[in-house]
Amino acid sequence: MVNNKLHFIKPGMFTLLQDAGRIGFQQFGVPTGGALDKTAMKLANWLVGNKLNHPILEITMIGPEIYLSGYCQIAFTGADISPTINGTPAPLGETLDLKNGDIISFGKLRSGCRAYLAVGGEWRLEKWLDSCSAAVFAGKDIVASSLISKGQSIETKPKQFIRKRICPANMTQPNIDEKIIRLLPGPEFEEFPRTYIAQFFSSIFRISNNSNRMGYRLDGGPVLSTNFHELISSGTVPGTIQVTHGAQPIILLADAQTTGGYYRIANVISADMDRLAQMKPGDEIKFELTDMETAYSILDLARKKMSFLPPH
Repeated sequence: MVNNKLHFIKPGMFTLLQDAGRIGFQQFGVPTGGALDKTAMKLANWLVGNKLNHPILEITMIGPEIYLSGYCQIAFTGADISPTINGTPAPLGETLDLKNGDIISFGKLRSGCRAYLAVGGEWRLEKWLDSCSAAVFAGKDIVASSLISKGQSIETKPKQFIRKRICPANMTQPNIDEKIIRLLPGPEFEEFPRTYIAQFFSSIFRISNNSNRMGYRLDGGPVLSTNFHELISSGTVPGTIQVTHGAQPIILLADAQTTGGYYRIANVISADMDRLAQMKPGDEIKFELTDMETAYSILDLARKKMSFLPPH
């Protein structure tokens, strides 16, 4: 069977190949990386019959234009960037059959920030530490071919078409209208003055334009009068919220460093990380403090909502 080829006529603003990331190498300073919206990644892969953590295109705000050589099934999930096939609007959350010469393109960003495009079959990609996810490590682009550029072509080994699948209605679009992000106390939570903590949880923050896959910088919070000394570099994970010496909170994301010297006031609960990934510069966030028992309950409900997916 002849391999398919995706030819990128336009790369989009920031289109990457991502998978589940590099788990188990953080002690060596390697960021986890991987798709920011894990639910959208899994749903898209399920729609085309791939393994749930299979490589996928992560498309940020402005989509690419892709010419297909071959025959394959695709699916769109996550943000709605008005996808089209040969100029005809294409639905999100459905298995779609494509033929030789079809063109995938995108239009206006209607909701969310990151769309995901799955292609049925096996991607022909280079890997590093068992992942094809684009990343920067030690100042170098890792698996640079996973950072999509104009004129690039990528091969996929086709697989047998599956019967059409459709996502449950409540799973098609990310819930980005809810601006509340729930937090657990961080390691240095008690080091912050009570007045600052009260203002932190009553403030409405705005995601700064100076934000990326490493982290969201937040504007609009309270002033921190206490001058903290810098910590000995300590461990961080995606979702850790650090507070800089200038009192600007930074929510660390998948490509962030694995250690840092800023005080860690809180951590985003796992169940809210996908929704956070669909927020963009200019969006507002308000934080709500919760406890471990509640966080587990919320995560359990999220897992039950995804129970129609196979184990991975």
